[in-house]
Amino acid sequence: MKRDTIAIATAFIKLDSFLKFAGVADTGGGAKAMVLDGQVLVDGKVCLMRGKKLYPGMVVHVDGQEYEVVQA
Repeated sequence: MKRDTIAIATAFIKLDSFLKFAGVADTGGGAKAMVLDGQVLVDGKVCLMRGKKLYPGMVVHVDGQEYEVVQA
């Protein structure tokens, strides 16, 4: 499975914002729906908290794709 890296310039990013920033979701509503439907895994576990803080080193898995949060 391919893993993309997504660089953030802040200490953390919230999960719903990350999904938009990474281009996984087109809108905030779309990101919220993906999270609440259980489609998003953070570090291998289903995450239902759209406001979950993601820090560098954490991995998000959605739609068969992995995204690693890295510091810019």
